[in-house]
Amino acid sequence: MIKHSRQRECIKEFLANRYDHPTAETVYLNVRKEFPNISLGTVYRNLSLLTKLGEIRKLSTGVGPDRFDGNMSPHYHLLCTGCGNVLDLEIENIDHINTLANSGFDGEIEGHVTYFFGKCRNCLENKNFC
Repeated sequence: MIKHSRQRECIKEFLANRYDHPTAETVYLNVRKEFPNISLGTVYRNLSLLTKLGEIRKLSTGVGPDRFDGNMSPHYHLLCTGCGNVLDLEIENIDHINTLANSGFDGEIEGHVTYFFGKCRNCLENKNFC
C-alpha cells in the first residue's frame, strides 16, 4: 500500500485541471506555490509513481522534455512543429489500426501510441513567431 501524500495529490490535481501537457519543471514551479520546500526530485518521483499507478500519462514524444497528461481517457495529441506545444487532438477513435497492424504481424498487437505533427492555431496566425 502506498502512503498518502499531500504533495502527490497536489501534483495530480494540478494535472487534472490542465490541457497543455506541462513538463515536470512546469509542474514543479506551480506546485511550489503551495509547497515552497518541495524539490524538483520529489516532483519527478511523484510523477513517475503516478504514471506507474496509471493515474496520469507520461508523453515521451522524442521532441523536447517529457510532458504529463492528467486526462486518462483515450485521446490523441498534436505536436506543434512551430512552438513545441503538445495539444489534445479531438478526432474519432482510430483503435482499428491495432487490427490492421495485427493482420500483418506474427504476434499480438496490444496497443499503439500515435502523435500527429503540424502547426497549432497560434503558429498559423503568427507565422513570424513560430
